[in-house]
Amino acid sequence: MRYLLMLMYLTTFGIAGESGSAAVEHASYTGTWVGILAVAVFVVGYYFIATEEKYEINKAKPALFIGTFMFMLIGIYFAINGLNVDPLHSEMKHLILEIAEIFFFLFVAMTFIETLIERNVFDVLKYKLVSKGYSYKKLYWLTGLIAFFLSPIADNLTTALILSTVLFTIDKTNKEFLVPGAVNIVVAANAGGAWSPFGDITTLMAWTAGKGTFLDFMTLFPASIIGWVVTAWLLVKFVPEGKPPFSEQTDKVEVMKPGARVIIWLGVATIATAVLGHQFFHFPAMWGMMFGLSVLKLYSFRLKRTENESFDVFVNMQKVENDTLLFFFGILAAVGALHFLGFLAYIVDLYDVIGPTAGNMGVGFLSAIVDNVPVMSAVLKANPTMGLDQWLLVTLAAGIGGSMISFGSAAGVGVMGRLRGIYTFGAHMRYAWTIVVGYLVSMFVWYIQFQVLGLY
Repeated sequence: MRYLLMLMYLTTFGIAGESGSAAVEHASYTGTWVGILAVAVFVVGYYFIATEEKYEINKAKPALFIGTFMFMLIGIYFAINGLNVDPLHSEMKHLILEIAEIFFFLFVAMTFIETLIERNVFDVLKYKLVSKGYSYKKLYWLTGLIAFFLSPIADNLTTALILSTVLFTIDKTNKEFLVPGAVNIVVAANAGGAWSPFGDITTLMAWTAGKGTFLDFMTLFPASIIGWVVTAWLLVKFVPEGKPPFSEQTDKVEVMKPGARVIIWLGVATIATAVLGHQFFHFPAMWGMMFGLSVLKLYSFRLKRTENESFDVFVNMQKVENDTLLFFFGILAAVGALHFLGFLAYIVDLYDVIGPTAGNMGVGFLSAIVDNVPVMSAVLKANPTMGLDQWLLVTLAAGIGGSMISFGSAAGVGVMGRLRGIYTFGAHMRYAWTIVVGYLVSMFVWYIQFQVLGLY
């Protein structure tokens, strides 16, 4: 069709950094009963999100509950104590704006993907790949490479959504191939997005905050690609031998439906509109995406009038993973509540205790648990005194650190929705050690490049 369609938003654009920096200063409530209770609710909800396989509960349900309930508790606390609610209202307005932009951005991206599926785009792509006789391992490396080099342009979330769809189209039942392949795509998309200001929202936040120039962030390329290659090399050992099942009679789909190529280019134009509108007019990225959706609807009307061939965009919308969208709503709201209560401020204490290098590396691990957007927002808001090398390090750590847990990054959450019941928290964690190794390798490469050789 950033991370063609991002979750493009969460990884490419977004106002999280802006809302974080613009939020009204308020007191800390970490030591109050509402702060303690809110953390307890978050931990319990996080547990049920992480164990959705065990209890067979969709991750969106506990996420949505804790995201809304935590703010209910804060409201009760303010009412009981007769506090001024203006800071709370201001925080919620920023949060609603952030969530709405992400929600609609994802909604349009997923609608484009569903439309491409309906037009047989991915079936044709599957035929071209599988009919060539590529093995599972070759397909694993191919999808990973595409993810790494596509995400700097299309953003990590969009890239992960597209390629996980390709993966699922190739073989819908072989979990031994799908799970390592999905992990590889998430890691590759996040790593590829980390070295491009357009590839990940955390990189965009650091860039727009003036922490480095466009070319400065590209110096993270060696650390990004080497870390991903190490993880991919470890993961490929779990990919089965052999080739995907293929029947010339039943799987032969060589021709896309009418209008498919135009829709692909409409997707590209939609991304370009979102990027250019954000950069030149400072529009929310979702505005360009919604414009692209309107053009897609008009094109469906034109196709029916000129070729008597149509597709119903509203029908395609019904197939969008609404649970993924609601999960984002819930988890972002929950993290927003923690931010308002003052818990994310503790992140910056890392720098006072263990120094910028270790602190920035720790941000990567924290990003996997909390989410890289609020973590990066907290770091930028605290604005510790650091040189370019350290700002690039925290950008790298936040960008790739979320890969360590399945829902630690937008790309991971998007793939969980696309490969529902296959790529889960438990399935991801079985291979998490390979991601940790790759993360540490990326940190080591950064150290050699920036601290030892000074190549930046």
